Amino acid sequence: MRKLLFLTMIALFSAGTLFAQKSALKEAKRALGREELKEARTMIQQASTHKETAGDPETWKIMGDIGNKAFDLERTNAMLGKPANDKAMYDGLMESYMPYLKADSLGQLPDDKGRVKNKFRKDISGVLRANHPFYINGGVYYNDQKDYNKATDFFQIYWDIPYLPMFEDQPDTFVLDSTYQTIKYYAIITAIQAEDHERALAMLQRASKEPFIENSAYKESDLFELMASEYISLEDSAKFIEVLHEGAKRFPESKYFIPNLVNVFIRQGETNKAIEYLEQALQNDPSNACDLNSVKGALLAEQGDFDEAEKEYNKALAQDPNCERALEAIAVNYILQAQNLKEKTAMMSDRQKQVENDSITVGYYQKSLPSLEKFVELLKERNADPSILESALLKLRNVYYNLSGLGVDKSTELQEVEKELNL
Repeated sequence: MRKLLFLTMIALFSAGTLFAQKSALKEAKRALGREELKEARTMIQQASTHKETAGDPETWKIMGDIGNKAFDLERTNAMLGKPANDKAMYDGLMESYMPYLKADSLGQLPDDKGRVKNKFRKDISGVLRANHPFYINGGVYYNDQKDYNKATDFFQIYWDIPYLPMFEDQPDTFVLDSTYQTIKYYAIITAIQAEDHERALAMLQRASKEPFIENSAYKESDLFELMASEYISLEDSAKFIEVLHEGAKRFPESKYFIPNLVNVFIRQGETNKAIEYLEQALQNDPSNACDLNSVKGALLAEQGDFDEAEKEYNKALAQDPNCERALEAIAVNYILQAQNLKEKTAMMSDRQKQVENDSITVGYYQKSLPSLEKFVELLKERNADPSILESALLKLRNVYYNLSGLGVDKSTELQEVEKELNL
């Protein structure tokens, strides 16, 4: 008898608890109807944390409705020209999103007979469809507040909504146009501004796998450039190089991937690979001869192939006679040959051979002067950084000094340069 009474009391207690939680749901609904959102939030919070109602899709549907009501109230004020609280509006919009998703997810669970009767999906999908564009506004609002994490949340939800399961059988619900593609970019950029590199990378990888829609904000190759940059931020050199290879393959016309690969090969001492990629870059972008041919020339000079290096510098100058990089490099190319021969001559005992070599050395130094003098003048004209100008003047001084020592009078020019250098 006692056992029966005890079991009866447990049953009554459980039923009472369930009744209390169901009552909390009803109270939350009533408070929502009266637009008493503070009370509604209090009641729904109780229901959402109790095991008897936490698994009820209606609990989460009501929670989403409360956030949506907060959004609607402020938006209506704004539409009517009344004072509106933008923060409360967009926070309400965000407040509605996850509960709606959870309500829909729970509603998709089959009942005891294996049937799915999601009575909330139609309402939820309708609200999300209507609210979709306002997630852009929320992202812009929080971006203006410099709260980049929240801005990313809003932009990413705008990106996510068309892919939600509730819209799988409605392919024409959303217009995925250039605006949609641009918001993906905003989501990525705000994540980068928030210095959330892992999140930014995840979105970049996702965007790179989705169809790209042409837009005025960015090019598809920009996604891979940003990806490479994020791997640099994370100090993941292996992934950085991997992205460079993929980018070079997919976007051969880009001025980012191949030049960066060339730099990687140079740092790794793989000169031949660097030259190979430079040749590919020149085929893809002949207009960039100033930089590309100059770099190729420098690599050839580093290998001691001064004649081939000279050809590359002349190719750069043929396209752009004012290419500073090539002007300096071709001058240095002659100076190096002059210095090498001068050092070799100093070790000789054959006087006739010394005289012959001195004549060749003078020729190298004299060949360097037109390019080096023009380089210095260009630097002065554009008010170049003093350290860059000083470096060029020191090279010029070196040439004048050595020519004077080899019997070519450059004393006047030498004095002028030394005066500029305050020597």
